[in-house]
Amino acid sequence: MDAKQLLTLAFQVAIIGTVFGFGLTSTKDDMLYLWRRPGLLVRSVLAVLLVMPILVVLLVKAFDFRHTVEVVLVALAISPVPPLLPQKESKAGGRRSYGLGLMLFLGLVAIVVIPLVVKVLESVFAHSYTVDAGAIARIILIAVLIPLIGGMAVRMLLPRMAERLVKPVRLAANGLLLVGVIVLLAVSWQAIWAAVGNGTILLLIAFVVAGLVIGHLMGGPEPEHSVVLALSTACRHPAIALAIAAANFPDERFGGTIILYLLVSAVVAIPYVAWQRRRLLPAPSM
Repeated sequence: MDAKQLLTLAFQVAIIGTVFGFGLTSTKDDMLYLWRRPGLLVRSVLAVLLVMPILVVLLVKAFDFRHTVEVVLVALAISPVPPLLPQKESKAGGRRSYGLGLMLFLGLVAIVVIPLVVKVLESVFAHSYTVDAGAIARIILIAVLIPLIGGMAVRMLLPRMAERLVKPVRLAANGLLLVGVIVLLAVSWQAIWAAVGNGTILLLIAFVVAGLVIGHLMGGPEPEHSVVLALSTACRHPAIALAIAAANFPDERFGGTIILYLLVSAVVAIPYVAWQRRRLLPAPSM
């Protein structure tokens, strides 16, 4: 096993551990939270799976961007359900049940919706595209559905064990993720630097800001919903986006641009998250 495979395995284990930890503290009511609010469910689907992709496609059609950036933006726009997002949403004061329910719902829907959206893109861009539905299903199953449902099963069948596992699983997953991020940046800095230029950073910032605005406005009157939908609309699954981009343009390299997107989205989200924390979370007692 080479260094790249080890790094990929580390990220997979860290993500699986994090989502498994979500499951250890989740209940059936958390998973049903979104289903019991059909208005919020419809707005969530529209924001993440319709409005944001349409906006990105219109931008790509209207302006002449670098081809690599165009492909990455479109691929990201149709790649929902980043598995680590509920953790950020909770820290921002978002309703945890909504974040978990939305992640589960989008994970189930994305397996079917992404291939359908790719077919629509063929008509829009007059180009034949391919998508490996099996690869996308594997990514979502391994990174989202199986660990989340597995953690919930442990909580339901062995509640005391689930309570004991939460902290060590969370610490191990966060530690492994931190090490993986540091190593990834160290080995990928040249690819990231190569992706910079020609307005790429500005485009990625615009992508993230647009997602935050769309999700925030469509989240409805409850701020605990708005913050969750804003982050869910702006933040996309990098592995799914890379799989889509690489399958259609195998001779091009997209890794640096996607890593750059992750860095930009993390930085751009900081002021929004800080603003929401001040609005939604109680001030610490002196």
